[in-house]
Amino acid sequence: MFKSFDKLTILGLIVALVAIIGGNLLEGGKTQTLVQLTAFVIVLGGTLGAVLLQTQQVIFIRAIKMFYWVFSPPVIDNEDAIQKIILWSQTARKEGLLGLEEIADREKDDFSRKALQLLVDGSEPDIIRNILDIDINSYEETQLDAARVYEAMGGYSPTIGIIGAVMGLIQVMNNLADPAALGEGIAVAFVATIYGVGLANLFFLPVSNKLKSLVSTRVRFFEMIVDGVSSIADGENPRNIETKLQGYLL
Repeated sequence: MFKSFDKLTILGLIVALVAIIGGNLLEGGKTQTLVQLTAFVIVLGGTLGAVLLQTQQVIFIRAIKMFYWVFSPPVIDNEDAIQKIILWSQTARKEGLLGLEEIADREKDDFSRKALQLLVDGSEPDIIRNILDIDINSYEETQLDAARVYEAMGGYSPTIGIIGAVMGLIQVMNNLADPAALGEGIAVAFVATIYGVGLANLFFLPVSNKLKSLVSTRVRFFEMIVDGVSSIADGENPRNIETKLQGYLL
């Protein structure tokens, strides 16, 4: 399923980093001024802690596993799926529904295999749709919950960045008599804010939105399978089924 590599993701990260670092250089700044381990630990650690506090363990683990999708999303070929559904329809018309049993056993996609098995068992179209709709709704809800973990990170990190900034300013105020310590404190203060806002808007929120989009695409694929299998159970003509399913390619 995971055979593609999303070059756009890498390009987006590179463009964002180049724009920020390049802009800093154009303003006469130094790259090393943006590298503050203390600020990074405060922002990332605080954000992760807040998200762990609000998230169930199973959802957090699912979110970590889904992160791979950002760089290598699941391959979904709707055109190929439509051709398979037409083949199923033609087989059912020639050999009857039991002729699909061998095809169901060979089907690699779990959802499609379950749909075919319901068809082979002679289930009514409404029953097939009701059963599979429950699977779709459950899948969509659990996957979106996982994607929202990154959305939550994007919501917390700017605030944690402000906390880091305040902490840095406190250190500045405590060391007014030591000019050598003022620079480091001010640097931590402002860089923490940059890290918080930057991670939210250049990483966490884009990751969340991308995962939501991928889940939506997968759900649409499932809905197409449901429509196709239900149409076969209804005894519709293969050509009519193909015409109906072409709408999913628009």
